[in-house]
Parts: sequence; structure tokens; C-alpha cells
Amino acid sequence: MFEQFSHSNFHAICDKLAANDPDLAQIIQNHGYPPLWSRPNSFETLVHIILEQQVSLASALSALNKLRERVQEITPTRVLLLTDEEFRACYVSRQKTVYIKYLAEAIVNGQINLAEMEQMPDDIIRAKLTALKGIGNWTTDVYLMFVLQHTDVFPIGDLAAVNALKRVKNLPKETTKEELLLLTEQWKPYRTVAAMILWHYYLSAPRKSLKK
Repeated sequence: MFEQFSHSNFHAICDKLAANDPDLAQIIQNHGYPPLWSRPNSFETLVHIILEQQVSLASALSALNKLRERVQEITPTRVLLLTDEEFRACYVSRQKTVYIKYLAEAIVNGQINLAEMEQMPDDIIRAKLTALKGIGNWTTDVYLMFVLQHTDVFPIGDLAAVNALKRVKNLPKETTKEELLLLTEQWKPYRTVAAMILWHYYLSAPRKSLKK
């Protein structure tokens, strides 16, 4: 099955990781525990994650807020009423417009049920979501980590997490994804929380002081 983290066990998991990895322990010592980042299990959240693909968080939030202004509440049925021009006016690219509409249709026709995913293991969720146009492993990773709070996901497609890992472990830039994933095996079954510690480091440490 799958394990989840919550406010009641998050710091204890951080402590377990720190006890077995001096680099993670150093991050917590220098910067404190990472925030327990979480998001509601909603269509709007998945739209937000799609908007975050390959752009800055600020740009994605700007587009999400524009969509909110346009439809008041971001639901599948309301989004499907928007024209491509209305999406464009909300700073949503043509490609992401297609992805968002495809997701809305999948929810409306019952192909995807977000509430049911709360009881599913990672591999089934990944298969269901990545079967949708425009949803790949990174989007699924973020959903599993931030929304469902599954403990053992490492987002290998996330540049911030990967770059923080390379710096913390003093790895060369050309280290492959396969090598990085092998390294993250030591953090099982808490790779999600390890990634959050790395993100915390990435956001907290001034660039010039990061290990190269």
C-alpha cells in the first residue's frame, strides 16, 4: 500500500532522515525543518500544477488568478465553457489550454475521480494521470507529494530538487538521472520528505553559499 505524512509525523520523518544522512541533518540544522507544503485535492489544484509546467511559479499563479477572475470558481464545467481566446486572455498557452480542457473532460465523464485517488497506490495513480494528454511524471509527482502526501516520491524531473541534490552531495553537473535516483534509494520510504528538505535548502541558502 502507501504511506502518508501529516503534521503529526512530518518532523519525526525529517529526524529519521537526518539521523541517517549528515547532509540532510546539516540542512535542518542550518535552516530548520522544511514547511509541510500541501494543496487541496481539487480540479483547481491540478490546473495550477499544469500551469506550473516549465514556467516560474509567479507566472503560473498569475494565470491561475486570471482564470479565477474569469470563472469565479475553477471547476471542470465552468472551464469547458471558456473559449480558446478567453484562455489566452488569462495568459494560458494554447498547449496548456488543451491539457486543461482534456483534464476537465476526463473528470466530467468519470474517467478520473480525484476523491477515489486518495485510496489508490502510487503506481495506479501514475498510470491514470499520465494517460491524460499533458500530464507527465513531474505533474503526477507534484500531485502525489503535495496533494496526497505520499511519503516515497522523488521528483527526478524537478530542476530545483535535482540541483539541490547535486550541490548538497557535491556531485558533478553531468551526473545522470539514473545515478541520482540510485542515490535517493537511501531515503526510502521517505523520499518525498527528503525532496522537501532539499527544496527548503534550495529556497533558503543564498546562491553564492551553495556547494558546487
